[in-house]
Amino acid sequence: MVSDSTPEEDLMTVSFNHTIVYATDKRRSAEFLAKVFGLPEPQPMWSFMTVPLDHGVALDFAATDRPISPQHHAFLVSEDDFDGIFARIQAEGIPYWADPARSRPQQINHNDGGRGVYFADPDGHFLEAITRPYGSGAA
Repeated sequence: MVSDSTPEEDLMTVSFNHTIVYATDKRRSAEFLAKVFGLPEPQPMWSFMTVPLDHGVALDFAATDRPISPQHHAFLVSEDDFDGIFARIQAEGIPYWADPARSRPQQINHNDGGRGVYFADPDGHFLEAITRPYGSGAA
C-alpha cells in the first residue's frame, strides 16, 4: 500500500509525561527521591505526591497496601548533579552498587565514559543515576 503522506507527516510526536510509583508511604518515598536527587519538595496533587522532573515529566507517588513490585527508574543527570547525588547517597548511608545485579557494592560504574550508580528507595524500587546514556560510547 502506498501512502499519500510525506515521511514528516507520518511521524508522531510523543513525549513522556508521568508515571505512577506505588509506595507504602507516598510522602516518604517522594521526599526520599527529591532529597537524594536535589529536586523541589514534592507537592500533593489529587491522591498523589508529585515530584516534577525536567521536560514536563513527573513521578506521581501513590499509596498502596498491596505488595509492591519493585520497578527500575533511571535518571540521566549532569556530571555536577551526579556529584551532589552521590554525595547525598554517601552522607545518608544509603547502600549503592555499580551494577543492577548488585554484585559490585559501594562502587560506581564508568559505562560509556560516564558515571553511574544504583540504589534502592524505601520500598525497594531500584533507582539509577547516570551521566551518559547507555550505548552512547566513551568520549
